[in-house]
Amino acid sequence: MIEVMDTTLRDGEQTAGVSFNPGEKLAIARLLLEELGVNRIEAGSARVSSGEYEAFSRICAWASTCGHLRQVEALGFVDGGVSIDWISSAGGQVLNLLTKGSLRHLEGQLRKTPQEHLDDILRDIGLAVSKGMEVNVYLEDWSGGMEASPDYVFFLVDALQAAPVRRVMLPDTLGILDPSRAGAFCRQMRERYPSLHFDFHAHNDYDLAAANTFEAVRAGCRGIHTTVNGLGERTGNLPVASALGILNDHLREENTLDEKKLMHVCRYVETISGVRIPQNKPLVGEFVFTQTSGVHADGDKKAGLYQNALAPERFGRHRHYALGKTSGKANIARNLEDLGIRLTPDQMKAVTERVVELGDKKESLTQEDLPFIVADVLKGDSQPAEERIRIINYSLQLARSMRPVANLRIEIDGTQYEDVATGDGQYDAFMKALWKIYDRLGKKHPRLSDYIVKIPPGGKTDALVETSISWDLDGWSFKTRGIDSDQTEAAIKATLKMLNIIEK
Repeated sequence: MIEVMDTTLRDGEQTAGVSFNPGEKLAIARLLLEELGVNRIEAGSARVSSGEYEAFSRICAWASTCGHLRQVEALGFVDGGVSIDWISSAGGQVLNLLTKGSLRHLEGQLRKTPQEHLDDILRDIGLAVSKGMEVNVYLEDWSGGMEASPDYVFFLVDALQAAPVRRVMLPDTLGILDPSRAGAFCRQMRERYPSLHFDFHAHNDYDLAAANTFEAVRAGCRGIHTTVNGLGERTGNLPVASALGILNDHLREENTLDEKKLMHVCRYVETISGVRIPQNKPLVGEFVFTQTSGVHADGDKKAGLYQNALAPERFGRHRHYALGKTSGKANIARNLEDLGIRLTPDQMKAVTERVVELGDKKESLTQEDLPFIVADVLKGDSQPAEERIRIINYSLQLARSMRPVANLRIEIDGTQYEDVATGDGQYDAFMKALWKIYDRLGKKHPRLSDYIVKIPPGGKTDALVETSISWDLDGWSFKTRGIDSDQTEAAIKATLKMLNIIEK
């Protein structure tokens, strides 16, 4: 079995602008160990800050109550036992000792001889073991050491194989490796030290972290290091999603990761880190299970011709067929079928032409836009959905040092309703007035789960604004959008679309 050690809470927190508070760190630790099913987590670095100590202590206290304590690790330094005392006093039992894995780093940073460094390493290992701790050893800049000073690497590991060390961890600290060298170096280590357990720690400077990890496992490494969403210093580390795909589909290596929980964990870390998941990110990006070409939709409908082993259902997701200028009738038919809308051949042709026309103007279209496009194209045809809810009027007031106020009048199935509310912003006040009306009528309404505003590159204050809002209604997630020169107006247009969708 391949061990997965996730270092989101240590290496991942070295992402520029990312800092987790103790509560967030504990929540991520629980998600990683109990939901996603990683084997180990690196939960912090010794001697960093009082906040780091509090967070690591809380994680250790929780882990000790549910059998996870030996799965919680902390980075420590060769410092005469100071890091060991820090970790031990916080309740930790596993030390990841950071040593110098290249002669260049040893001489340039520590100004010591190899023997002096080795003596210091063995002393700290002995101190940790005397406190009942398990020790893993990082060979920092190991990849640079294998390239420029392999004799120094072997000098260290020759001694470590006789020491009480559980794992030797091989970092490509500066992300310099390519797959051929990653495989060759790892194979060299395995052949020279067959009794040792090696972890491979990839960085993504050349976008090769996944490929290098693939070769490292093939060469015999039994552990790999990941971060959620590829967080990490510079270009980041191996994303845990990529590791999951590689292990399950290409290497066929046994592991403990739970595919169904992947999206939940990645979205949670995206939310609290503030680092967005790219829309085309494999396995977890918004668009990765979306087909845009009409040819692809037609092939899927006839024989699943454009689907691979990465079935979205494995990850609790669904396949979508996007709408745009490359859409054909098959794309549109699949989306209309999902919405329960049936059209004649002539109607389908007219709607297809309208979708292509909008796509040519670079409009971003969603399935939820289709009923409105259908209604617009067919001009009163009884088949498409009608707007059961209309906004009759609204007034938004904003004054300095006062909370915004919204007055709203809407019409539902021919009957008008009115209410007023204050909020933390103009749109918030609008929504509070709207939901007051819904609550008075006993009508269910969705929860807003995401809100994205876009303007064209180089846009000025009068530029068109596209507001995309994601909603969740009893587990059903969908998205609506509005376009206007005013951001609040665009959001209100997106909200009106949502209201008519849930009325269906």
